[in-house]
Amino acid sequence: MRFLTRSLTGLFMLALTLGFLAMAGLTILSALQSRGGGERYGAGGRERVFSVNVITAEAENLRPELTVFGQVRARRSLDLRAATSGRVIEISDNFVDGGAVAVGQLLVQIDPAEARSALESAINTQAEAQANLRDSERGLVLAQEDLAASEVQRDLRKTALERQQDLRRRGVGTAASVETAELAASQADQAVVARRQSLAQAEAKLDQATTGLTRQNLAVSDAQRRLKDTEIYAEFDGTLGDVSIVKGGLLSTNERLAILTDPSQLEVSFRVSTAQYTRLLNSEGALRNSPVKVTLDVLGIDLISTGVVTRESGTVGTGQTGRLLFARLETPAGFRPDDFVTVKVEEPVLHNVVRLPSTAWDAVGNVLAVDSENRLEAISADLLRRQGNDVILTADGIAARQIVAERSPLLGAGIQVKLVSDDGSNQAESEELIELTDVRRAALVAFVEANTRMPKDARDRVLSQLAEPRVPARVVERIEARMGG
Repeated sequence: MRFLTRSLTGLFMLALTLGFLAMAGLTILSALQSRGGGERYGAGGRERVFSVNVITAEAENLRPELTVFGQVRARRSLDLRAATSGRVIEISDNFVDGGAVAVGQLLVQIDPAEARSALESAINTQAEAQANLRDSERGLVLAQEDLAASEVQRDLRKTALERQQDLRRRGVGTAASVETAELAASQADQAVVARRQSLAQAEAKLDQATTGLTRQNLAVSDAQRRLKDTEIYAEFDGTLGDVSIVKGGLLSTNERLAILTDPSQLEVSFRVSTAQYTRLLNSEGALRNSPVKVTLDVLGIDLISTGVVTRESGTVGTGQTGRLLFARLETPAGFRPDDFVTVKVEEPVLHNVVRLPSTAWDAVGNVLAVDSENRLEAISADLLRRQGNDVILTADGIAARQIVAERSPLLGAGIQVKLVSDDGSNQAESEELIELTDVRRAALVAFVEANTRMPKDARDRVLSQLAEPRVPARVVERIEARMGG
């Protein structure tokens, strides 16, 4: 038994030794072959070539668009409020949220009974004041006539006194007659003074009557205004909103009934940063009347309106930055106040610039251009604007050059690349095109049309390629591979 175990162990060790010897021989043989072929072990392989998408940088004059968000506002709106209290007895059929009303249309009627009674009472009091004024005017005329008569009588008394004094100087008259004439003249003067006092009282009474009539005229005007306030009319053509009353409800003074908005006069307010604001100023530092484009996305259907910047807010606002601008909408159809919209403002034209995808420009400020040997070259380009997913750069040094559209960490200066143009075609080698027979073309078209899982735009693109006289070979091979033939 011990002999058998040792024999098997010896055979296993012998087989293992022969295996190692054979492996060593193969390694030596391979090294000799490599040396004989002129190659060295560990030598570097071929240079790796990357395929890159390139786009030709074309210098042009561009007008950038500043994209911000804003809110639609009404340029003309009116709070409909109750000028007097009372019960609502009549409401217009259009007095509802969204109701369209015309200028001068009666919207709400408040019970006018109390206002009408107050007006009639004021009219009666006005008639009394007018009668009092007429009585005062007649009293003034009588006082004036009474004064005139008293003055005539005074003149006669003075004449009689002078005659008695003349008779006494001639020795005909007596002293008693003169005294009697003097007493009569004195009484006549006193009567004139009394009549003047009566005239002054008549004039004062007339002034009071005139003032009373004026006061009553004002009372009548106030009563007429309060009666008119029971009827609320539309001051302009517009649309109602926030309607908060019903027929038969009680209103208090200054209670808001609704908001009347003119839908034909709308504007949009939007806030821009200070840097963006400076780009919208002219050489004199005043705000330009820059054109704007306002877009409202409604269930995938865009409502678009044009406009122009009209003014800016006089204050920045507490806790705010930048500037608040306002633009008038020229075609506000479909827009409503408080709509949240996208606003695109046209900036001044930039000359000699290049528009590239944002992926072509790195944070350092360089782009990768392809030289004549299909190697990459890093070129510095100044950023002027960001336009959506694109960047606008200065054209100096990169105009008419082929620029890498999509950079990656594997790409850098000096790397050799294979160019793919912006339309997806390989610039190093042309795509192979083949001609199809009618039967083969019909089979391919039928298979593509029956494929319901293919997106519609992709199916239309493939069908348009199959309709050409010469079809890309790769397209035919891919379709036939799915057909199984």
